[in-house]
Amino acid sequence: MLQIQNLTFRIAGRLLFDEATATVPLGAKCGLVGPNGTGKSTLFKLIRGEHSPESGSVSIPAKLKIGGVAQEAPGTEKSLLETVLEADTERLDLMARAETEQDAEKLANIHTRLADIDAYSAEARASSILHGLGFDAAAQQRACAEFSGGWRMRVALAAVLFAEPDLLMLDEPTNYLDLEGTLWLKTYLARYPHTVIIISHDRDLLNACCTSILHLSERKLTLYSGNYDIFARTRAEKMALAVKAKEKQDAKRAHMEAFVNRFKAKASKARQAQSRIKALARMAQTQVPIDESVKPFKFPTPETMPSSPIIRMDNVSVGYGDGPAILKRLNLRIDNDDRIALLGANGNGKSTFAKLLSSRLAERDGDLHRAAKLKIALFAQHQLDDLTPAWSAYEHFRAAYPDEAESKVRARVAATGLSTEKMDTPAQALSGGERARLTLGLTTRDAPHVLILDEPTNHLDIDSRDALMEAVNDYRGAVILISHDRYLVETCAERIWLVEGGDVQPYDGDLDDYAALVLRKRAGNDKAAKPDTKSQKNQRQQQAQTRKNLAPLKAKLTELESFIEKAQVKLEAIDKAFLDPKIAQDGDKVQELARNRADAEAKLEKWEERWLELSEEYEAGMGG
Repeated sequence: MLQIQNLTFRIAGRLLFDEATATVPLGAKCGLVGPNGTGKSTLFKLIRGEHSPESGSVSIPAKLKIGGVAQEAPGTEKSLLETVLEADTERLDLMARAETEQDAEKLANIHTRLADIDAYSAEARASSILHGLGFDAAAQQRACAEFSGGWRMRVALAAVLFAEPDLLMLDEPTNYLDLEGTLWLKTYLARYPHTVIIISHDRDLLNACCTSILHLSERKLTLYSGNYDIFARTRAEKMALAVKAKEKQDAKRAHMEAFVNRFKAKASKARQAQSRIKALARMAQTQVPIDESVKPFKFPTPETMPSSPIIRMDNVSVGYGDGPAILKRLNLRIDNDDRIALLGANGNGKSTFAKLLSSRLAERDGDLHRAAKLKIALFAQHQLDDLTPAWSAYEHFRAAYPDEAESKVRARVAATGLSTEKMDTPAQALSGGERARLTLGLTTRDAPHVLILDEPTNHLDIDSRDALMEAVNDYRGAVILISHDRYLVETCAERIWLVEGGDVQPYDGDLDDYAALVLRKRAGNDKAAKPDTKSQKNQRQQQAQTRKNLAPLKAKLTELESFIEKAQVKLEAIDKAFLDPKIAQDGDKVQELARNRADAEAKLEKWEERWLELSEEYEAGMGG
């Protein structure tokens, strides 16, 4: 297990941890949460031994293999598949030794170990992980250097997942993923057979993967059982109880102080007064956990909205330069109260569509009509890099409003949620979340009729994402949302458009339907069987004989389905047990449950993989 004992640590004189203590059991899926800037990434460095504590200790079992995503994405001429395969250094070493070892006994031991670590299926496993993260078979054979930094970060994530360390530490792994990759990662992490600690502000990911939450607040660490929603509810209840206890203690203190002030000068009451003075001195102040309140976002909205439709497309096509069209024959309309989420894998044209709407790209063909005087604001991640590094937030807004009084300009900056002391801080010294606030404020400053948000949450913590959600829902104009944050999409979008195959079409299902579709595609299991329309008697006889021949295989599938169902029931029972407050206080029981859950997940994955293999064999035998 990971044990943190009385940890104290400072950076540049700033105290990040003050005698913090926590224990994360082996096999746990633990989410590390807390406001930006409190030291979550620093804790990862302390666990890896990159920093030494000022006092206290961070200890892990000897020989425990720790893995995390490299800070620099690979940019070599090696293929993606080769890069991922090389992440398992033990396998590489054993394979090399197997080529040269002459001693028969040693060679046998090498091959035994290769079998133990499932080395002979390594290429298939690596390919499956890359495919899950959005790389098809052709892309996996291309050199890493051919891909952009964001895509190479996916390769780095694939490499650490393939290496399968005993302690997997992930710091915001979804920042470079689309919704499709995030859905796949959520499923993968939920079944990961070892310990996982993940820093993430993605509420849906933390709910789906985590069996515990490690909360960093006020330089202390507190471990909660359950996923993020359970943590949030438990902490809210804890804060409410603390507030009530403090109110009760304050009332008692006030009563005692009033008695002392009234009677301490009277001889007949002096003794009782002195007794209460001593009691007041002994009375410990009840501490209420600080609620890290987050400044709201405020998007100015126009006084009037144009009549619907505000945007209409008739057979519109769009592309870049002289290259082929990315999107073709679009026939769509956007109304003034629309809340639309764009779904689709990266590279299918979501950002291209956003640029088309906002006039960053002109249509090649067809008719694109925008309402008169329509104002459209587009926020995209690259805009954070367009800020002038040496300018403060005030200077950025001053440049946009050169004739306004200073007080009014500062009021505009305050509306972004930046504190007074941050208004004059250079942009290069602001955190990612603060720069996102500044950029959103600049983007929306002219009260647009349409707000297009392209991955707005990458640098925001959970509380800031909630604040953004509230601002989007309060905004009166139309919203086009591109995001891998499922919670944001579900709470803000009323319609879904699917960007796929050069087209943009309304999607009839909800996000659960879309998630199921994505996972089926990523598993290569989305091909519908074609009905056999032939009805000749001899064919029916052949089919009957085929079913008879495949009966043993069908029986094995039925048996596996039974195993899978029992494993799922066991996992549900374990997850329910995690929520029992009595069990949550029993460290040994929690650790045992975590081991049992990891074991059940491993068996479930094994049985499901076997079921898929036999299902394909059965369908092939049936001529499917």
